[in-house]
Amino acid sequence: VQLLCTFYRVFPMNAPVVPPEVAAAALNPSQTIGQIAVEVPGATAVFRRLNLDFCCGGHLSLSSAVAGKGLDLDAVMAELSQLHRTDTAPEASDPVALIDHILSRYHEVHRAQLPELIRMAHRVESVHRANPDVPAGLGELLEFMQADLVSHMQKEEGILFPMLKAGGNPFVTQPINVMRAEHVSHNNVIAKLNALTNNATPPVGACNTWRALYTGIGQLIDDLMNHIHLENNVLFPYYEAKVRQNAGGCGGSGGCQCS
Repeated sequence: VQLLCTFYRVFPMNAPVVPPEVAAAALNPSQTIGQIAVEVPGATAVFRRLNLDFCCGGHLSLSSAVAGKGLDLDAVMAELSQLHRTDTAPEASDPVALIDHILSRYHEVHRAQLPELIRMAHRVESVHRANPDVPAGLGELLEFMQADLVSHMQKEEGILFPMLKAGGNPFVTQPINVMRAEHVSHNNVIAKLNALTNNATPPVGACNTWRALYTGIGQLIDDLMNHIHLENNVLFPYYEAKVRQNAGGCGGSGGCQCS
């Protein structure tokens, strides 16, 4: 397998990587499946489920590969096109819609991203272990990231977000502070990912799986940073301001009659 990968990697996998939103919008059945795997994060999971070999068979066009498996080309194209996701978020003035956006755009996507990235990372580490550029320990780091992130999202989904959707309360800043602290931990993992993968830049001659892995890691990092930004700088301040505003009308010098 390693010999075949070495043979084929001189073909589609040396094409420049384009932004995933552009690649998804410009899908063409004449593109090679190796090129699509590299350019569209998430495509590898689709190809693997459909038993389409995007690594050693990556030189085949999508239409040829699909025809060879007796699959419906339109259905496969439609599934690949759905991998394009919008980053347009609701305004802070509609916090419930913003929370729903975070859940669907980031929580669900992280859960889908990480298992495939972990699988590819272990594959690359195993097949290319003799390569000095191999990201040794990447699979283990992604597994740690998955466990840490899933635990974090469960806290938000089970405790914080229901509290926020109910309008918040004077104690909501406590779980918010916990989430902010955990976001710092996530940023530290992002720094490790960048260091281990040369900022998600594959080495010259990397095979399709390696390049697709780094494309997916690049998207994961961008998604997680946007996810943290929306919470830290948009959602959380909205409720923190409400707490301060409510506190300002009670216990101050204005002759409060609450007691």
